[in-house]
Amino acid sequence: MSNTIPEESPERELTDASLREEREKADREMTANREAAEKRADAIVEHARENADAILVAARERADGSADANVPRQVQTAIAENREVEDEALRDERAAADSRVRQERDARARMLTRILPLERDATDQYLLTERARSDDALATRDDFLGMVSHDLRDLLNGIVVSSQFLAEKLEKHIDRDKFLLETTRIARYGARMNRLIGDLVDVASIDAGKLAMQVVQGDVALLVVEAVDALQNMASARGVSLVVQDVQEPCLAKFDHDRMLQVLANLIANSIKFTPRGGFIRVHCQRVGASLEFCVDDTGEGIPAAMLEAIFERFWQVGKNDRRGLGLGLYISRCIVEAHGGHIRAESSPGQGTRMYFTLPANVR
Repeated sequence: MSNTIPEESPERELTDASLREEREKADREMTANREAAEKRADAIVEHARENADAILVAARERADGSADANVPRQVQTAIAENREVEDEALRDERAAADSRVRQERDARARMLTRILPLERDATDQYLLTERARSDDALATRDDFLGMVSHDLRDLLNGIVVSSQFLAEKLEKHIDRDKFLLETTRIARYGARMNRLIGDLVDVASIDAGKLAMQVVQGDVALLVVEAVDALQNMASARGVSLVVQDVQEPCLAKFDHDRMLQVLANLIANSIKFTPRGGFIRVHCQRVGASLEFCVDDTGEGIPAAMLEAIFERFWQVGKNDRRGLGLGLYISRCIVEAHGGHIRAESSPGQGTRMYFTLPANVR
């Protein structure tokens, strides 16, 4: 059974969702602003008309009051009829003006309705083009990184093999211990370089959504023992006690053996680096509800509470001058655990050690 991190990155999905939300918000605000402007314009026009009507009525009343009362009734009737004609003409002109304003507003709205999709389509096309270029660049980078890492690993393996050959030939040499120390260093440096290359390849795979895993049924109790055994020499060399504690057997789950071994090795190696000589590291696993919970518990330096989330980000370092790795191990571990459907977290305080927890979905009994 093969699983991979989804091809479509969450960042792109969030970008697209944010873009849609911003467009909808802009549409609502534009419509509201246009309607508000139209209402203000209508109110101004209506106010001006009311003022004009009031002035006209006042002028007519003054004219009627000053008119000779002896004006013949026929003339008064003619004046009234003329006024009705003038008022009707004014109403027609106002209605025609209102109609033109509505038509112009409708035309502007239709124009915006036509122009906005075209502008947005152009923006989307530019975005897709940039994404395609970015994807091509990433694919080229990944291909290049794959070829270079393959060649570097071949060279490193050659160095390690040569150092082992020299170590065997130096068994009876007069300076045997000195030369064996140097060949051991060569092997150790080669192994470290190989791990760094592996971390860089893993990060590139995560970014490309291609962190492949072979998920099979397994017993995590055996996995914990294997991880501890693999790092026992490293812990002993630093004077740190590394033990397996309270692992329930069997602890069955579906997981990628090599990837989960990588996670445990990263967490244990990290604890070894930051635990002083004479300290302890305990590794255990237990069932918690529907999950299996792993814990790597050390008596090391501890981590400030404000950094407990940051430590799982890529290139995180304890300090600016810390050179004990690239700061990728915990980031890669988080991605692997989350790809399995689990969660990883840390509990710590300065001087009180650190407890690194992660979970895996357990098999239902």
